[in-house]
Amino acid sequence: MARRDGAEIFDILQGFVASQVLLALIKLEVLQDLLSGPVTAEEAALGRQVPHDRMEALLRAGTALSLLKRGRDGRFSLARKGAAILGVPGLTDMIRHNAAFYKDMADPVAILRGEGETHLAQFWPYVLGGDSDVACDEALRYSGLMAKSQVLVAEDTLRAVSLRGVETVMDVGGGSGVFLSEALWRHRRLRAMLVDLPSVIPAAESRLASSGILGRVSLHPGSFRDGALPKGADAISLVRVLYDHDDATVRDLLAKAFDALPPGGLLIISEPMAGGARPERAGDIYFSFYTMAMGTGRARSPERISELCEEAGFLGSSQPRPRRPYVTRVLTCVKPV
Repeated sequence: MARRDGAEIFDILQGFVASQVLLALIKLEVLQDLLSGPVTAEEAALGRQVPHDRMEALLRAGTALSLLKRGRDGRFSLARKGAAILGVPGLTDMIRHNAAFYKDMADPVAILRGEGETHLAQFWPYVLGGDSDVACDEALRYSGLMAKSQVLVAEDTLRAVSLRGVETVMDVGGGSGVFLSEALWRHRRLRAMLVDLPSVIPAAESRLASSGILGRVSLHPGSFRDGALPKGADAISLVRVLYDHDDATVRDLLAKAFDALPPGGLLIISEPMAGGARPERAGDIYFSFYTMAMGTGRARSPERISELCEEAGFLGSSQPRPRRPYVTRVLTCVKPV
């Protein structure tokens, strides 16, 4: 038993190094180059300023992680898992940006104590307040990165929630319109409203126009921190919004969503969530510490989110079984009739 426990603890310790190996493969663009075919360590080292023996160590590590395969001739090629990384929209960009998170996690005790400024807080300054003052390049950096990963989130959300019978959905914090684009494509009679920072609206307008659905969407520049939400929607979606913010901000936003919806209106919340009574890896490890490093927000359990929704006046909380919890979980509730 002690031997097995020790092996499992060593597996945990290897996790950080494994993530850094993956980051190195992406930053050096090794995975991308392997799309063209197998290479030797010497060939992979060319032009990368990495000695070939160390490049071989990296490629062997990638093989141990099942990202690469090594043939009998000693050449390395992409394994299915490595190819999948390149095939998921925005995944390589998300892995690259995690370099800031890794720096913060070098001192996890400082994060737990809330000491000093973190790299992630500098990367996502919008969550700390004063949304109207967020620089355009900062807002676009956030919105662009989220847009690339939001495709999977939108797919899983719309698999979990039916919008049949909904006439107009308002996406608050809707970014460049990825979720609304998917929703409007699936439901041809649906109309939409998008609320986000003024600096983000042009990106949303461009995406929606290129998708041919801009005529079905009204754009509302502004921060949900400032004033009431616009009315006119019978469903409101909050996709990856609540976990970025503290309880006070979440309570305020849920109250505004309640006021904006008509009786019987639907609230959709989609984001990474903690496991509650049964902690799980995605929510209670990765996203829990990620939000700590950001300096605000938290990964909440579905039960906790339900409590906050009930405080705002919503009823009938429902939690569809998640298809991929590491992508998103979904919770819905309604405004009483």
